[in-house]
Amino acid sequence: MRYAAGVDVGGTNIVCGVLDETGHVVSKRKYPTAPDKGANAILRGIAAMIEELRVEAGVASEDLEVIGLGIPGLVDPAAGMSRRAVNLQWEQVPVVAELRAMTGKPVYIDNDVRMYVYGEAAAGAGRGHDYVYGITIGTGLAAAFVNRGEMYHGHRFMAGEIGHVPVDGIDFACNCGRTGCLETLVSATGIARLARRKLEQGQSSLLRAWFPDATAIRASDVSQACLQGDALAKEVLDRTGRALGEALAWVVPILSPDAIVIGGGGALAGDLLFEPMKQELDRRLLQDYRGHFVVKSAELNDNAGIIGSALYALHRNKSE
Repeated sequence: MRYAAGVDVGGTNIVCGVLDETGHVVSKRKYPTAPDKGANAILRGIAAMIEELRVEAGVASEDLEVIGLGIPGLVDPAAGMSRRAVNLQWEQVPVVAELRAMTGKPVYIDNDVRMYVYGEAAAGAGRGHDYVYGITIGTGLAAAFVNRGEMYHGHRFMAGEIGHVPVDGIDFACNCGRTGCLETLVSATGIARLARRKLEQGQSSLLRAWFPDATAIRASDVSQACLQGDALAKEVLDRTGRALGEALAWVVPILSPDAIVIGGGGALAGDLLFEPMKQELDRRLLQDYRGHFVVKSAELNDNAGIIGSALYALHRNKSE
């Protein structure tokens, strides 16, 4: 049996796992990132954690073939570099070279969302589909495309930045410096932001009674209010879902996926978000596309990143 280490590097926590070649997690642990300690210290911590998990899982050193890492921000998989990861305070970090020197193992890296989607495509909701377009709705909105088991990167490894497509009718400022990016609405942050704006405009809502301080409202609270029949909350989720459906009406003809997988915290709204999205998508699509792809919720949850990282590393190592 072949084994791999999968690592999901976040600004707050790092999740490490040792997995077998089927994507089964045999050992896993989470620990704080501590970005203030610097990139080298973080990578040394990852190397030490992988070794601890290997021993804990009873995997022989020679059977742990590769290491895969999902890293936020701009990643150059070909050069093995983290070009920029703001939350990690990383700039031009040679991750592959440093971690390989520390572990003696082949190392493969990619953007964390691409690794998440790869995990869902290979072992989660996209399993059995050839062309998987995956979206994560979290603090922002990110996406990736897996084409018959291969990661699609595009020029400069920047394919999938759907969150920064400008959308008419959205006037929220985005962290990228522009106004009206899709993720300023279609994200957990955006859902809460739109609810607060509607409260500020004087609309009545359960949320007003629940949260005298509207800044405390989260996307999950909007979903809960919607389930209790709150009109404002329903309006927010309908608007968010329709905006995502409009964006996907461009994606589907360009990539022609047979599965769209949606994950992240914002996706926990489920059909409250998905139904208006599907209706808008169906309304806008050429008839020949309808009925030829499925929209599914992600299945692997917090394990998607380490599963995708491990399976991607095994795949890359085998193909080289």
